[in-house]
Amino acid sequence: MSLTPRWILLVVIYCLSACSHVTPSSQQAAVASAHPLATEAGLAVLAQGGNAFDAAIAVSAALAVVEPAGSGLGGGGFWLLHRAVDNKTVMIDGREVAPALAHKDMYLDEQGQAVPSRSLDGPLSAAIPGMPAALDYLSQHYGQLPLQHALAPAIRYAQQGFPISTYYQQLAQFRLSTLQSSPDAAAIFLQNNQVPELGYLLKQPDLAKTLTLLAEQGKAGFYQGEIADELIASVQAAGGIWQAEDLANYRVVERDPIVSSYQNYAIYSAAPPSSGGIVLASIINQLSALPFDHASEQQRRHFIIEAMRRAYYDRSQWMGDPDFVSIPPYLTSPKYGEQLAADINPTKASQSQNITTIAPKGEDTTHFSIIDQYGNRVAATLSINYPFGSGFVAGQTGVLLNDEMDDFSAQIGAANGYGLTGNEANAIAPFKRPLSSMSPTFIENEQEVMVIGTPGGSRIITMVLLGILDFVEGKSAEEIVSAPRFHHQYLPDVVQLESQGFDQQWQQELLDYGHELKMLNRQYGNMQVIIQQKHNAQLDFASDPRGEGEARSIRLD
Repeated sequence: MSLTPRWILLVVIYCLSACSHVTPSSQQAAVASAHPLATEAGLAVLAQGGNAFDAAIAVSAALAVVEPAGSGLGGGGFWLLHRAVDNKTVMIDGREVAPALAHKDMYLDEQGQAVPSRSLDGPLSAAIPGMPAALDYLSQHYGQLPLQHALAPAIRYAQQGFPISTYYQQLAQFRLSTLQSSPDAAAIFLQNNQVPELGYLLKQPDLAKTLTLLAEQGKAGFYQGEIADELIASVQAAGGIWQAEDLANYRVVERDPIVSSYQNYAIYSAAPPSSGGIVLASIINQLSALPFDHASEQQRRHFIIEAMRRAYYDRSQWMGDPDFVSIPPYLTSPKYGEQLAADINPTKASQSQNITTIAPKGEDTTHFSIIDQYGNRVAATLSINYPFGSGFVAGQTGVLLNDEMDDFSAQIGAANGYGLTGNEANAIAPFKRPLSSMSPTFIENEQEVMVIGTPGGSRIITMVLLGILDFVEGKSAEEIVSAPRFHHQYLPDVVQLESQGFDQQWQQELLDYGHELKMLNRQYGNMQVIIQQKHNAQLDFASDPRGEGEARSIRLD
């Protein structure tokens, strides 16, 4: 009897599940994050007897303090977990939620046109944060240590301060006017209302107090009581629409990850309201249906770009919060990938305006990766959306609010801050979670596993894809995080290239296929990767050289 692609996928997943438990021959664990102090916090908690999930709490909270441009208590994220003792893989959805008074026309002007600044700046752009609830949830359901232990490093960093870096200065300059418009934000993140000088000691005593209440009282210390009251009063006074019930009713959701396969590897990635897992599966399924393995290097790049184009088209049409919209299940099926791939010309670029639905027949943001001594692992991508989020700090809480409302479709077909277009599936509605590109991912077979993810807005998914392809080809963690990156997202109809890594011949080869290229004036992403060999638990890890992060291991004998 011949096996259908679906049955092949189920067999691969079953086999990997049966053999995925790791019994390390050495008591080694590793953390890769976007800031050395966050990596240090995770390793310290592991050294105290915590597991990967305790370390994830520590790293998440530390990044909220020392990398405020990327994430924070005022934001949210997705934590992809694998628990070794029972082979459970699950996604913790701590994504922000639209407040009760939100409506689909809230960012339109009198002519019915979207006003981008309204969904990017100030408290009206902020959804209800999920980060504090997620940290408490991780501690109660997966951690081994009290929440106070896991949050202790972050509280210390907030109290004692940390010296700011060139990277911080660049992002603060980018959002300077927005930060200046919030007196509470300017008092914390600026120096004399300007970008601080290099090495300036940034202290956040109000945030330390908020973290302490969270440590002592759990979720209630943030979503109820004095912190909640201060958040609501401050937001409303500045024109926001939050209400006490919005905070009190926030809930973390456990979701099954999106599972796909490539060659003999299983891939576990983020589920909706992230588009990451579905878009990855679509691209992988298309490449599997094409003569990808036997193509030349230039044709492989052409195939990748064309598969990106089609997957991002489906993202714009169908994806949103699964609690509000029905996302077609066929989007991740290998058969649908074959149908998409059949439309790809092997020698000529498509035009995005000609892409239509093919119904089936029949920077900013942060990421960290952890593997502990028990074989548990975490891939987490966290965000407050644009650098420094809304630029608004809520009163004396020290909490910098997100501007994740911009991830909704403010107007059908209008681009958000990252150039992504959306449809009715991602329209604004009360209590709805905005569509995301965050893609924390595991990929494994019987021999090895990789934990991978990155920030980067709309480019997150394609960065993870390129990392997966490099991993399957046997490249090291350092090679994976250092490789040059290219990206296509359906609209705008251009291939975006990093400012470094692509010579004239490389570019000309794509031009010969008919692709339009856009060379960016910078590099992008901040990938964090850990690879483990299952037979001996040997670790290989790296932090993206584009950022200021650090990947380190610790031996726990």
